[in-house]
Amino acid sequence: MTTRDRLFSLLADRSARRGQFTLASGRQSTLYIDARLTTMSPEGLSLIGPMALDELRRASWIVDAIGGLTLGADPISYAISYASAGSSTPLRAFTVRKEAKTHGTGKLIEGPFRSGDRVAVIEDVITTGGSALKAIEAVRAAGGSVVGVLALVDREEGGRETIERTGAPVLTLATASDILPQMRS
Repeated sequence: MTTRDRLFSLLADRSARRGQFTLASGRQSTLYIDARLTTMSPEGLSLIGPMALDELRRASWIVDAIGGLTLGADPISYAISYASAGSSTPLRAFTVRKEAKTHGTGKLIEGPFRSGDRVAVIEDVITTGGSALKAIEAVRAAGGSVVGVLALVDREEGGRETIERTGAPVLTLATASDILPQMRS
């Protein structure tokens, strides 16, 4: 079984559910993917970090830092950063808050992000693209340059195209079409 097939199977077993659900976007769906059940597990982290790092390199994206909207992007970003630690170009991970802090420095972006960084925005599950668009906006407002978006799962519901219309290409490790056939009834 390939690494990609192992990821599809893990997502199908742990993260995907059938039923009636209201998604974060407000849309109704018969498929729910709670990627955190995979991305916060040792098996998921050990697969996703190296796989995502390979995907970024295969796409020839030159990035300094990776991160996205908390909470979904966090474990993925940390796994990629950890996987890059021994390389000649380690990637710093950061988190974009949903709202700026009202105390201290009032930051919207936490971690070692720097103005001028070339960034891959990370997303766990793309549906409408709204979370990735918020992260893109925050990174650009803080002086970063968005190279593109790397998502764990694309639900294939138009979000990818919405993101790409902003000029940010999208890479995905899995799609709903990859996961559905792996699901047990």
